[in-house]
Amino acid sequence: MTATISTSTRAVEATPFSTPRRRRRLALGTAIPFGPVVGPLLLLAIWSAGSATGLIDQRILSAPWTVVTTAGELIADGRLQSNLAISTQRAFLGLGIGIVAGTVLALISGLSRWGEAVLDGPIQIKRAIPSLALLPLLILWFGIGETMKVTTIVLGVFVPVYIHTHNGLRSIDARYVELAQTVGLRYGAFIRRVVLPGALPGFLLGLRFAVVGAWLSLVVVEQINATSGIGYMMELARTYGQTEIIIVGLVLYGVLGLASDGIVRLVQRRALSWRRTLAD
Repeated sequence: MTATISTSTRAVEATPFSTPRRRRRLALGTAIPFGPVVGPLLLLAIWSAGSATGLIDQRILSAPWTVVTTAGELIADGRLQSNLAISTQRAFLGLGIGIVAGTVLALISGLSRWGEAVLDGPIQIKRAIPSLALLPLLILWFGIGETMKVTTIVLGVFVPVYIHTHNGLRSIDARYVELAQTVGLRYGAFIRRVVLPGALPGFLLGLRFAVVGAWLSLVVVEQINATSGIGYMMELARTYGQTEIIIVGLVLYGVLGLASDGIVRLVQRRALSWRRTLAD
């Protein structure tokens, strides 16, 4: 007993001025202003520095200022805005149809055992087959017109919406279902008050993949026998070896994808403001 008290006393005397260790904060900390554009701006700075110092050959990758000048010329003669308007129309049409199709299929499959048995397998098969692999078949079925282009975009859009919405539906906490059963909610009220709010996070995540997928599909379909659109403009530039116009098209696709994703993320933040997550 005496030895134990002596040991404790020595331990206290050895650290008379010790202070408690400061615990590391586990949250992510304060949000960085304009955080989503920091990475792209850094990439632009590296690109500019490489072009200015000659490390990047302008015959391979045009300098940013050349791209800006070329974009100005394309705007001046009206080519950029006319092609952009047609591309945007195709992307929005395919995106709209794809979102509706993916959501409806997810609701049928997610809320019904028979619906899942019938729908989920074929959609998983489609998920394993890239939309680009279906292009030869789509061209045979629909030709090279607008129907083929919009259909390809729809096929690239509806799968992520279906997958994430279906996962959101099936991940709803069973306690909410039991509570709805206990309070005697009718099926319509159950869908409106429990199912749809529960599936919303999954749907919005799928929407983020979908908006980017629409632009990715558009890149390809507009380079196949198209006569208008950003992809057609790039393909025409390839024929004449105009690298700077190709870069203008790629930058435009990138900006559109980043802006689309940013809009969905903003909607996601507003719609799911009731959730407390690591990002808060």
